[in-house]
Amino acid sequence: MKWYLVKLVFRIICGDGKHAAQFDEQLRLVEAASKEEAFHKAQAMGVREQEIFFNQQEQLVQWQFISTSELYEFNKLVDGAELYSRIEERDDPDNYIKVVHAKAEQIRFGNTHELLKLA
Repeated sequence: MKWYLVKLVFRIICGDGKHAAQFDEQLRLVEAASKEEAFHKAQAMGVREQEIFFNQQEQLVQWQFISTSELYEFNKLVDGAELYSRIEERDDPDNYIKVVHAKAEQIRFGNTHELLKLA
């Protein structure tokens, strides 16, 4: 068995959907015998995790699975290996740095469940 890093992409639609398009990109580890099996496992995971619910404002919220957009095989796990990289362009760099530091403090003090409130 091998380990794979997969990216699952979901579309988030709130209410009537008349808002800026929102997509959630999730990086997941998948253990499988082949790339094909890893892809099928990722696809099944995404389909299973689609959701429809009402938020606190009584608006219908839909998480629609789009697909698995990336798949990488790990040949070997190495301490410090880069798993993912993305370049951010922000209009307010000071605010971005502030958010990064706030998230780091949450991790440092063991409050990782609070991360979502910082975004």
